[in-house]
Amino acid sequence: MSQSFAFYDQRATDAAAEAEKATLDNVRDRNLRAEKTWRALADQAQKVESDRKKAAAIRQERLDREAVEAELTAQASENTEEMLSERAAG
Repeated sequence: MSQSFAFYDQRATDAAAEAEKATLDNVRDRNLRAEKTWRALADQAQKVESDRKKAAAIRQERLDREAVEAELTAQASENTEEMLSERAAG
């Protein structure tokens, strides 16, 4: 299951708050480690989302280019057929 940046960021914020109010060193350290891990996961989730958007944009550009090329090919084919018909008639 894919988690969002907001989910990981909230968990990091929660861990930081727990570390802040901890009275025992080991509890504070545990929560600081958890915060660090959640922040790393949040950063990774943000990077994945950014990479997905870039890939989608590249994919859309390719599809648009292919559509234009197909249209140009179809037009060229029609023009060639017209020229051949005119030569045959004339």
